[in-house]
Amino acid sequence: MALSVAPLKVCIVGSGNWGSAVAKIIGNNVKKLQKFASTVNMWVFEENINGRKLTDIINKDHENVKYLPGCKLPDNVVAIPNLREAVQDADLLVFVIPHQFIHKVCDEITGQVRRKALGITLIKGIDEGPEGLRLISDIIREKMGIDISVLMGANIANEVAAEKFCETTIGCKILENGLLFKELLQTPNFRITVVHDADTVELCGALKNVVAVGAGFCDGLCCGDNTKAAVIRLGLMEMIAFAKIFCKGQVSTATFLESCGIADLITTCYGGRNRRVAEAFVKTGKSIEELEKEMLNGQKLQGPQTSAEVHRILKQKGMLDKNRDAQMTDVQTRSNDSYCSDSDG
Repeated sequence: MALSVAPLKVCIVGSGNWGSAVAKIIGNNVKKLQKFASTVNMWVFEENINGRKLTDIINKDHENVKYLPGCKLPDNVVAIPNLREAVQDADLLVFVIPHQFIHKVCDEITGQVRRKALGITLIKGIDEGPEGLRLISDIIREKMGIDISVLMGANIANEVAAEKFCETTIGCKILENGLLFKELLQTPNFRITVVHDADTVELCGALKNVVAVGAGFCDGLCCGDNTKAAVIRLGLMEMIAFAKIFCKGQVSTATFLESCGIADLITTCYGGRNRRVAEAFVKTGKSIEELEKEMLNGQKLQGPQTSAEVHRILKQKGMLDKNRDAQMTDVQTRSNDSYCSDSDG
C-alpha cells in the first residue's frame, strides 16, 4: 500500500506589484493541483491604507489596493504580516522582494523553515561580496542551506495579472526542482521553459535593468529609435560579456535567446518602470527617490542600485578601463564557439 504524501505548503515572501501578480497565479493553481496545499501564505510588510491595515484589506477584500489595484486575488491567498509566522512549515518558498532587503529577510527566517524546503527567487538584482559578484540565489542558498531555482522573463506584472500571454524562464541547478516550480507556476498564459544555466538566467534579470535605465535616458533626451536600438544591442553584448567573466559555471549563449534574455531586455527597455523613471529623471531633474514616490507608489527601482553595484564590482576587479572593442570581439569569438559546444541549449 502506497504511503500518502502530504501536500506541499507554499509561502510567497513579498507582496509588491510582482509578488501579488504571482500570488494570483499560485493561488489559482494550487486549487487545482493536489500536490500543493490549498492555502498559500503571503508575507506582507504591514502598512496602513486610509486607516485600514493592508493585510486586512487583502484578506477581506482579496485585493492588494496599494501595489496591484483592480486585480482580485484568490481567496486562498492569506496575507500575514509576521515573516516568521508566514514561512513556518513552508515546503516551497517564493522570494519576490527588492534585492536590497534579501540579507535582512534571510537572517530573520534562517532556522525557521524545513531543512528539505526548496526556494525560487524572482528577485532581479545582484549583491557585492569580498570577492566581487554575489548572486541573490547564492545568498539565500548560503544563509538558509536550501536549494534555490530562479525565474526571470519578460513579465510586466500588470500584464501577467491581467492574464495576457507571456513567457518566462526557470533556471535551476537540480532539474527536478525546476520542474516542480514549473508545475506550481505555469498557466496557459504564463508559459515556462526550464534550463540548467541558472546563474546566467539570474544575471540576465539583474543586468537588463541597467540597460533599461540607459534606454530611458535615450527617451528623455529624444535621441530617437535608432539610438535606442543601439543602446539595447550594445547593452545585450555587455550583458553577455559580464556573464562570461563573472559566472562560475559555463555560460550558454543560447540562454540569452530565452525569455530571461532578449525578451525581458526588450520589454523592460520599452515598458518597464526603470525606463519610465529614467526618462522622467532626464526631463524633470528630480531625484530617483522623488520619482519612486511619485511614479511607483513608493516601490523601489532595481536599475540604479544595480548599476552602482556593477560599477563597484568592475572597479574592484580593475576592469573599468578594459578596452570595450577587445572585450566584445572576445565575447563574439567565445559565443561562436559556444554555439558548437552547448548542444543542450
